[in-house]
Amino acid sequence: MDKPIALTRISENTVFRKGDVFVLFGELFGRGYATGLLDEARRAGMQIVGFTVGRRDENNVLRPLDADELAVAEERLGGKIINIPLMAGFDLDAPAGGPTPTDLLSKMTLESWQTDKVDWDYVEQCRDIATARFTEALSQAMAVLDGMVAAGRNVFFAHTMAGGIPKAKVFLVVANRIYKGTGPRHMSSQTLLESDMGKLILQNFDDVSANTFRHLIDLSAAIRGRVEASGGQVRYTAYGYHGSAVLIDGSYRWQTYTNYTQGYAKMRLESIAEQAWATGVKATVYNCPEIRTNSSDVFTGIELPLIPLLLALKKENGGRWAEEQWQAGQALLADGLTIEDVFHKITNMQASEVMRSFYDFSAWPMANSQAQADLTIGTSNEITQMHRDSKFMLGDLLSGLVVEATGQLIFGESSEPSGPVLWLNHDIVARRLNASHTRSKSTDPMMANDVLSLAREIA
Repeated sequence: MDKPIALTRISENTVFRKGDVFVLFGELFGRGYATGLLDEARRAGMQIVGFTVGRRDENNVLRPLDADELAVAEERLGGKIINIPLMAGFDLDAPAGGPTPTDLLSKMTLESWQTDKVDWDYVEQCRDIATARFTEALSQAMAVLDGMVAAGRNVFFAHTMAGGIPKAKVFLVVANRIYKGTGPRHMSSQTLLESDMGKLILQNFDDVSANTFRHLIDLSAAIRGRVEASGGQVRYTAYGYHGSAVLIDGSYRWQTYTNYTQGYAKMRLESIAEQAWATGVKATVYNCPEIRTNSSDVFTGIELPLIPLLLALKKENGGRWAEEQWQAGQALLADGLTIEDVFHKITNMQASEVMRSFYDFSAWPMANSQAQADLTIGTSNEITQMHRDSKFMLGDLLSGLVVEATGQLIFGESSEPSGPVLWLNHDIVARRLNASHTRSKSTDPMMANDVLSLAREIA
């Protein structure tokens, strides 16, 4: 993308209704963006169908969920799960008797990983095996799903697969230094990307976060064709991250977390949506604002751009409800500290000369730097210390609001999506929240304590 294309309109659902089918393509494990979209599907009365990545046994053999696991997963989802393992990525696949790519990485040490080489022909064998396994399982799962989509029903596919970090000790140590290290513990993300370990991991990110979207679109073609032939509608959405616009010095400006290594896979995800869109398939990647999730917590500082959402709520005429969110945030801080104290630290970070080069959209994703890491991680640590309880902070409160808003925005926009790649920036998120809560104020007021309770459930 040459520039971010912002969603500027608030649309309402005009397509999906009771009995239509909502398909969550990726297992629901905990907090994250998908919970907001699921809420909208349930509100519309849609039939909820999900999948599972399966589980690995003690011999690394992929298996379906057992009865207890399936019951827990279906209760969490609130729908039926097609119990065919759809674990993406090639990090744990190998020819019979051979080492997996994770095994190859596990032989590396902290002293050797920057110069250690992998056998790329062998890695390609592992990748081919994994792709064949995944697409065969997905074909079987689509056959089951086809039988669950009754005539005359619309279908909404929501892709949520992401990640792909191999569980190799050496990488986990390196990642900790890249994403959390300051001072002498800092490590350059570019050093990782230039190593064979980094190149292998980038390929695995592609296969999990991006290529699964292509497989979904391709292998659901029979369902799509049948539904559309009968006059129905099919939509595909995916969650992207490519920075977001937040209030900086009074104006909405694009910014990003650095270094977001998975960014290369997210750009590939965008290109897959663009290619599908060109063939008439309504597939859209929604680049969402930063939130705290189980997976994003590895990136210290990714929560900082969340906090200016409080400013956006007021700027977008949130009125009394916006003020209540400020009060809810204030209640999370230690005695003697204010929201303004937090903003002072964020403003100083945003205005620093150190950060200036990182506001270049065309250069994304940029490698980290010593000064940038020290400033970002240091600011994050300082703001964490300003809270009463590090287990529940401003980032958690505001993550809950972003999840709510993005679910509403994506579900509404997907009736008639305006393009294959859209950014949900803080302005549209704030407008959506303000519209929802101002409208419901007379019948269902959400006071500060109610917001705190909701956010704790998400966190």
